[in-house]
Order: sequence, then C-alpha cells, then structure tokens
Amino acid sequence: MTTDELKAALAQVKYPGFSRDIVSFGLVRSVALADDGTARVALALTTADPKIPTHLKREIEACLRALPGVREVAVEIAVTAPKAAGIPVGSASGNLAGNSGAPKAIKFAVAIASGKGGVGKSTFAVNLACALAQHLTAQGRPGRVGLMDCDIYGPSVPLMIGLHGERPGVEGENTIIPLEKHGVKVMSMGFLVDDNTPVVWRGPMIMKTIQQFVQNVKWGDLDILLVDLPPGTGDAQLSLVQTLPLDGAVLVTTPQPAATNVARKGGLMFQKVNVPLLGVAENMSYFLDPAGHRHALFGEGGGQRTADSLGTVLLGQVPLIPAIRAGGDVGEPVTVTAPESEAAKIFRAIGVALLATLARQPAPAAGA
Repeated sequence: MTTDELKAALAQVKYPGFSRDIVSFGLVRSVALADDGTARVALALTTADPKIPTHLKREIEACLRALPGVREVAVEIAVTAPKAAGIPVGSASGNLAGNSGAPKAIKFAVAIASGKGGVGKSTFAVNLACALAQHLTAQGRPGRVGLMDCDIYGPSVPLMIGLHGERPGVEGENTIIPLEKHGVKVMSMGFLVDDNTPVVWRGPMIMKTIQQFVQNVKWGDLDILLVDLPPGTGDAQLSLVQTLPLDGAVLVTTPQPAATNVARKGGLMFQKVNVPLLGVAENMSYFLDPAGHRHALFGEGGGQRTADSLGTVLLGQVPLIPAIRAGGDVGEPVTVTAPESEAAKIFRAIGVALLATLARQPAPAAGA
C-alpha cells in the first residue's frame, strides 16, 4: 500500500459542511503505512469547533481500516485556533482595512447589493469586474481587480465568469489562492461545494466562511475588490456588511416599483451601518431591438427615483439584451466577448465613474 494509494482513500473523507475532501483542502500533512500494518496520518486544522477534529478522526479511521493491509490507524491532528475577527493591517494575504490612508493590499472594497433577488445583481457584478479589469489593464495595471462572491446559498459567479467546476489552490496551511479569469481574481462558495450539495447553514457558519474569504484568501495587490452580497436586508446581510470594512456600496435594481421599493430598503441598511452609497445601477432598463429602438418593458425612471430618494446618483442604465444573458450562461461576459457593444461601454462607464467617486472620497477622521 503506497502513500498515493492511502491519499486516494483519504480523498473520500469530506470536511464537515463541504463537498470537498481533506486532501484537496491541503489538510493532510503526512500519511504512511508502517511494516506492522499501522497507517499513520497527520492533519493540521484551523478551527474553533472541537467537534470537527473528532469527526474527522472517526471518518479517517473508518476509511483506512477498510483497506487491505491496514491493521491499525493512528491519527494525529494539530489544531490551531482561528485568528480573532477583524482584519490585520498589512497582512501578506491582503486586507480590507478601510479607507484610512494606511498601507494596504486592497485599495477599495465595494459591495454590489440588491434588496431582492432576480434583478441581475451577480450578472452586473461579473460584467462590472471584467470592465474594470479592462480599464485598469489599459492603464498598465493588470490583475488589480477582485470579485468575492458572498452569495453563499446561490453562488452563480463561477458559472458566469467561466470558472464553473474549478477549484482554488492552497498555499501553506490555510491560505487560499483565488482563481483568475478575464483579468479578475475570483473567490466563491461555488468553488467549495458541488452542484448537488445545498448549503444549509445558519448565520454563524456563514460568518466564519466570509471571514475566511477576507482573511485567508491571497488577493494580492488590488485597486478594487467587488463583493457580491446575497439579496435581502435581513440579519445575515447586515452581519456581512458589518464584517467587511467596505468603502462603499452599489445598489442594483430593475426599473419597476416591485424592485425599487426593496432596493431603497437595502440602501437605508447601508446608511444605518455607515457604508457610503456610491450610486444606483438600473439593470434591464430597456430592451434594445435589432433596429436599435428602445422598449421600456419594466417601466421607466425607477433607478433615478431610487437614487434621488437615497441622496445618491444613478451610475448607469444597463439594457436588457440576449447577449448579456447568453454570456453569463457560458462564462463569457458580454464585456469580454463584445467590448465595443453598447452594453460593454455602459459597464465600462460605470466602472470608471465608480473609481473616480472612490478616489474623491475623504478619508475618515482619526479615531473615527
């Protein structure tokens, strides 16, 4: 029984709450089979949950005892307590230390949010990220855009950006290397669970995952990190906003009152937690037919009214066109496949305006 064969067997042991195994997570430090038939396994974990080491030990023992030639199993688990909540300034893996003027790897962190689902928030976030990457690359700053998909229950970013089925790498004991596509560094819950595994979690587990996405992902130097938040304004969303030191938020809505009324509540939530509203983006604003005529299928003016009611600006109006939907279905955003299309130009204009607004924001007073 070789080491590779033992590791192949251990790949059947899943980490609790995930569909990914302990080998691909990089938790197995060593594995060997002694002459007396004793399989020895060493793991290194970072967790505050005492049930996880016990569970993994039991699963490993059951898995390896079923192998021919294995008489006994000895499992050693080194457990390290996770870092305290809060994000260290100057961390090698990047930090979101707020707009305080202190040196940091990530210059700006911006939430992409919506009051309700179904308004195309993730589609907007993916295309905006790609548009920002194009703009910064043209300025000689490639690889300076990140996209963190915090929609835990329905992560769609991997599919839309062309990374569906991919898995991030692991560096050292607990540093995750984000995947990259179209010039955007990406991290998503969709990389950690398979399509047939629903995420049935309560708030504390979600918070731990988001903290890991912030603290344990090696983002590197970024000009901007977009954070795709789950829809809604409940406790989970509020907790996420309070966990991430954001430099601002963009609200995504469609024109009709059913969407704008809820988007306004989302904006009020950001105001209550002192996150600046950078603007409103109106998605599916109009249908553009082949002749170039506009049709307001979902009404008109909702995005502007929402922006006015919240004291912010309308960043732009994104048309409802088949190419945007089709690009998301195959992982080829319209901003990449058709950079000179009207939709792509609108996304780039929104991105440029967003960067300009962030650059003008005053730093908070000392001690604030």
